[in-house]
Amino acid sequence: MSDKHYDALPKAHTTYANIVKSLLPIGNSGKVSRDELPQATYYVDDLHIDQDNLDDYRKICGFADDGKVPATYFSVLSQTLQMNMMVKEPFPFAMLGLVHVDNSVTQYRPIGERETVALSVTFDNLRDHAQGQQFDFITIVKSEDEVIWEGTSTYLSRSKKPASSKDKKSAPRPAVVKPEVDEAGVHSIFEVPEDIGRRYAFVSGDFNLIHLHPLSARAFGFPKAIAHGMWSKAKCLALMGDLPDAYTVDVSFKLPIFLPAEVELIAEPVAQLANADDTCEFGLYSSKNNKPHLAGVMKLETDSK
Repeated sequence: MSDKHYDALPKAHTTYANIVKSLLPIGNSGKVSRDELPQATYYVDDLHIDQDNLDDYRKICGFADDGKVPATYFSVLSQTLQMNMMVKEPFPFAMLGLVHVDNSVTQYRPIGERETVALSVTFDNLRDHAQGQQFDFITIVKSEDEVIWEGTSTYLSRSKKPASSKDKKSAPRPAVVKPEVDEAGVHSIFEVPEDIGRRYAFVSGDFNLIHLHPLSARAFGFPKAIAHGMWSKAKCLALMGDLPDAYTVDVSFKLPIFLPAEVELIAEPVAQLANADDTCEFGLYSSKNNKPHLAGVMKLETDSK
């Protein structure tokens, strides 16, 4: 197992020369197998929140400056560790062009912006998919020995590799039904500007070329640049009002948001979460044709770690 400990989050620009190399699949020599992920965990043992970056994140996503860390923010912070893991370990896929397809985060309690925490990221769960292969990054945030936040980010590496008879096909995703909400829910239509991918990249450190410009996005099969999935998830949460102290929110990223765009958020009221069995469903849709961009569900988290 390859474990690395950092005193602080690495700066994205310090690894970008190596990131560019990931345009080509690693392992042309045949020594890196696509049948397994590196056994590696990267740590930041004493993570101090960069207040300027957090402020910029709140502004671009729409979160209030309330002294607390938004539940999606640690997914952003884990990006630089993820990038380092993909370029420093024997990672079997080209990094640029990976598609973020699912994300789950669990906040076990409110986390103050001045808290010092420990963050770790691990590869997990490589599996076949009809369009290539998927894998997870597992991120855990601790305060001393207490797990206070954890998240799973699922990525797809698209390929034309034919599935073998041994491959386990991913189950088809269920169709998204656009929910109806009353006046207690959220119904918001807003513009997504053409430059949101570039602006969010400077805040998050995620400079995947599919988000930056139409020309670079076309190199990976997209007609236009697309919005970051984690920006769209965060934007939805920021528009849903007061959130619980402890909750899990899962999203599946459906059709990409081609920039610029006008989108529509429909969400059930968060206030209906009264016990662990309750859920709050929400979705982000094209305002022009009602096609889904994101489908999410929130539930209260009653189990402490």
